Amino acid sequence: MQSFAKLLLVYGLLALASASPAKIHKRGVYKVERVPNPNFTGRNGPRALLKTLRKYRMPIPAGVANAAQGQNEMISKRQNRRKGKGHKNKGGAAANGQATASAANGTGLVTNTPEANDVEYLSPVNIGGQTLNLDFDSGSSDLWVFNTQLSNAATQGHTVFDPAQSKTFQLMQGASFEISYGDGSGAAGNVGTDTVDIGGATVTGQAVELATAVSKSFVQDTNNNGLLGLAFSQLNTVQPAPQKTFFDNVKSSLAEPLFTADLRAQAAGAYEFGAIDTSKFTGAMAWVPVNTTDGFWQFTSEQFAINGGKPQTSTAGAQAIADTGTTLLLADPAVAQAYYAQVDGAVDDQQQGGFTFPCNAQLPDLQLDVGGNMATVKGTDINFAQVDDQTCFGGLQATPAGLQVYGDIFFKSNFVAFNGGNNSLGFAQHV
Repeated sequence: MQSFAKLLLVYGLLALASASPAKIHKRGVYKVERVPNPNFTGRNGPRALLKTLRKYRMPIPAGVANAAQGQNEMISKRQNRRKGKGHKNKGGAAANGQATASAANGTGLVTNTPEANDVEYLSPVNIGGQTLNLDFDSGSSDLWVFNTQLSNAATQGHTVFDPAQSKTFQLMQGASFEISYGDGSGAAGNVGTDTVDIGGATVTGQAVELATAVSKSFVQDTNNNGLLGLAFSQLNTVQPAPQKTFFDNVKSSLAEPLFTADLRAQAAGAYEFGAIDTSKFTGAMAWVPVNTTDGFWQFTSEQFAINGGKPQTSTAGAQAIADTGTTLLLADPAVAQAYYAQVDGAVDDQQQGGFTFPCNAQLPDLQLDVGGNMATVKGTDINFAQVDDQTCFGGLQATPAGLQVYGDIFFKSNFVAFNGGNNSLGFAQHV
């Protein structure tokens, strides 16, 4: 009789579990490390500047366009979807709000490692059981990947996602995407959903965009197999219905609704979801509110200082965004002009499309206003690329539009936290 009662209890518990409307997940912390791109061929200052200008559709000075030689135009790699062995697309469209997230201990961590000369930082992402190195981009909101729909010519040397090998992939009927970046680069294609795992932070039913056309620059960069957007979901390009980003989907399962970017000069760093690693920075972290109106991690930045000197005003009310997907730091022209005025031999070189200086010059530190708090960019991080044996191209350049873009030059000096719970940005000086 006692055994029968225990059996009833077991069945009762099973029934309660099956009646539960949703899975119960612990809140977690996850870290993903970056990996280097060994095939990167070197920095090109004018090309990096042109990339940023095009990404944000800013005016392009003639000098920049002329200096950026050999720019890659968008090339189509479309072909009919393969219907061979194992390539049956599973039906069913997934709408926003259907994705579910889990986190074993509320956090997630992955390494992010720079390509040569810190032009791009890559991190491993698991999609449907397959791992690809992606570029994490806080200035866009699409997750797209190289995949088996692309031709052999487009995917040679790449690790590609094969939806037929995923047990959890579902095609979103009628959905498509098209996104453009700098250098005229971009991608377009169709859309599905799958399970995405970043260092243990997992989203089930995450929108994954499958490229059927990619630009030549992405084809040539064989270690980068796509991008993962970390801006706000309103920038997502999926049609007819924009989709939520991985971060927007996963943040409710995290120990804290935030992620951090630990990008370092010529060294591996990490992206961490759900926690702030206080061993990575010195002093107290400053927090500022962000303006999400345009979908970016945007803040007021209207003052600056050089080498810790007296703060100066650039433009009242000037705005800036924190963008891990941009290489350079584009600041108000008043900032760039005042900074390079303190560098012996620095010139605004129209032939190179921006500010250059003697490679042996001692570059001062730069303080930038981030929402009313000053962040320091080390002078050593502002030396971006050699133009020739004696001349170097600056990582700080003047924005030709109102918007300032604080890219990887800024991140190499600062540990940055993106809080999606209260829409704020935190920063502190790297250890």
